Amino acid sequence: MDSISFIAAETGIAQKQIASTIKLLDDGATIPFISRYRKEATLGLDEVQIQSIAATYEKAKELKKRKEFIIETISQQNELTDRLRLQIENCFDSNALEDIYLPFKPKRRTKAETARENGLEPLAKIIMAQNIPDITHTAKRFVNGKVTDEKNAIDGALDIIAEWVSENPAVRETVRKAFSFEAVLNCKTVKGKEAEAANFQNYFNFSSPLKRCKSHQILAIRRGKEEGLLQTSIDIDTDKIIERISRRFVKNDSESATLVKKAIADSYKRLIKPSIENEFAALSKANADDKAISLFADNLRQLLFAPPLGKKRILAIDPGFRTGCKVVCLDTQGNLLHNDTIYPTPPRNETAIAAKKINNMIEVYQIDAIALGNGTASRETEQFLKKLHYNRDIRIYVVSEDGASVYSASKLAREEFPDKDVTVRGAVSIGRRLLDPLAELVKIDPKSIGVGQYQHDVDQTKLRQALDFTVESCVNKVGVNLNTASKELLTYVSGLGPQLAQDIVEYRAANGNFTSRKELLNVPRLGNKAFEQCAGFLRIPGGDNPLDNTAVHPENYATVEAMAHDCGCSVNELITDKAKKSGIDINRYVTEATGLPTLTDIMEELDKPGRDPRKAVTVMAFDSNLKSFDDLKQGMIVNGIITNITQFGAFVDIGIKENGLVHISEISGDFISSPSDAVKLHQQVKVKIKDIDAQRRRISLSMKDVN
Repeated sequence: MDSISFIAAETGIAQKQIASTIKLLDDGATIPFISRYRKEATLGLDEVQIQSIAATYEKAKELKKRKEFIIETISQQNELTDRLRLQIENCFDSNALEDIYLPFKPKRRTKAETARENGLEPLAKIIMAQNIPDITHTAKRFVNGKVTDEKNAIDGALDIIAEWVSENPAVRETVRKAFSFEAVLNCKTVKGKEAEAANFQNYFNFSSPLKRCKSHQILAIRRGKEEGLLQTSIDIDTDKIIERISRRFVKNDSESATLVKKAIADSYKRLIKPSIENEFAALSKANADDKAISLFADNLRQLLFAPPLGKKRILAIDPGFRTGCKVVCLDTQGNLLHNDTIYPTPPRNETAIAAKKINNMIEVYQIDAIALGNGTASRETEQFLKKLHYNRDIRIYVVSEDGASVYSASKLAREEFPDKDVTVRGAVSIGRRLLDPLAELVKIDPKSIGVGQYQHDVDQTKLRQALDFTVESCVNKVGVNLNTASKELLTYVSGLGPQLAQDIVEYRAANGNFTSRKELLNVPRLGNKAFEQCAGFLRIPGGDNPLDNTAVHPENYATVEAMAHDCGCSVNELITDKAKKSGIDINRYVTEATGLPTLTDIMEELDKPGRDPRKAVTVMAFDSNLKSFDDLKQGMIVNGIITNITQFGAFVDIGIKENGLVHISEISGDFISSPSDAVKLHQQVKVKIKDIDAQRRRISLSMKDVN
């Protein structure tokens, strides 16, 4: 099996598509570019499929490096045979590969190694053959200065046999299969730490088949173990597996056979079981990580695709009680025009002064909408704002504050607002999130946005890769205004990265706005390859060429110009005249490089040039009678917004400080395997108050049978 066959087996994608994709990746093409502009080469693979190929390709390359290392190591020991080399080269399972390597792997000093040095390996072979009736008598020959007596000799020989058994690939695979089907995860609290481990009370006496354990259970248990609060083990029936292994080696009922079985029991308990248990602990952790990361990435994608308000002037408020509400006014590009502080909430209750300031700012800065953070004092501030009388149509939008404090204390925020404190910067971030969530949230570490589950417990490298891919995918799907985008937003554009993004911003500052995509080639260090990768995802509204504000790639401009010429009109007229576009037969423009998939994309883009795939923003009103936890009553039906989705349920903001939880079993009357099958982030829902835990201030909600 070669690498392409391996990737095909892992992904279920055709080898021809894999080969074309790998060639593009090796040539430096990005996943967004390949999925959008190379559909002919990949036969229409989407981003997820291409990402799967890329990840498996990296796995295959790492496996190849490991094979080369193993072959070299065994060769240096003069143990490499043609058969062994072929076995290694044809192995594409990392566990099986390590099983092959295990007998040759340099070891720390073991009991078996000591026994060999004491000359006991011949005795081990005699015992293993099981055809000598009196092993004790035979063992006398091996008594020497280092081996004190027959028992000592036999024990040493059994240590060698135990190591042989533990290094046998077939034995390890037998145990591995048993763990796959039969392993049980057991967990209990560390004695004396019950109070400290209160958050893990669900796992004080936990036992479940490992294959049925949920991702959040695995991660919670591991966190409790790492904090020294829980003890865990992964077990199978010891007697049954020892008997299963014994059938492979035990030949009769002789004294030697009894000793072999003793060595097998020792081998399993001391060598095999700890190794395979660690392997399955790592595997279950990796699987739990993958599920948690996938859920996090899906939540992040929904968050980044949250509807933008668009080019509006925003008054943004970071609410508070004692320190007051920080207010900022932003222009249509999100630039800070003015900032102030008001105190409409306790303890100062300066509502008249606050009302005057708000109305004055709305008038002076021609404000179109208000963005209100959803943190402390949000509901009280919202009630204050709703009572005001405005001289224009002003809508109030409640915006998530998650991560705003991270941005406000960041180097980026300090550079942008060196003379403003963190509260003002936080208010700016809240306002910009309403204008364009994607453009603002790319400035914040995704782990701080509050839409994940155990994000600090999962593999951080895999998490970063998944989140970077998600952000990159969203940015390129929406497209970026070349003349207004920040360095952070440009960083995620296909083919750019931090350095070229900085170069673009500096060039723009020195030379003014770009008037054409071709001008990108004047940016220092931005060569033809980077231009090819990024150009189609960058937009220039009002530029020299109307196609520069579309997702049509510059490499296809000539095709559109040919269409316009054949229609007897300009490119701009072709874009605006649906009748002319409807008369085009795209089959006439098929070439070896440009096929029907690309031509179809071009026509869709000409029909809606520069379209934003995100929906329009909407306002939702919370229940006006629900102001605090104490107002809750069992059976109440209230409005809510989904704020986070986990494997076990969805958290819902119902307009008070505490979010409620809709357990997966309460989301739908139909069976669902994951909450994300039925609900989406920021979805507006009606929920019933199912249960109230006043002591822990927890709210259980239900979406079933709610009209």
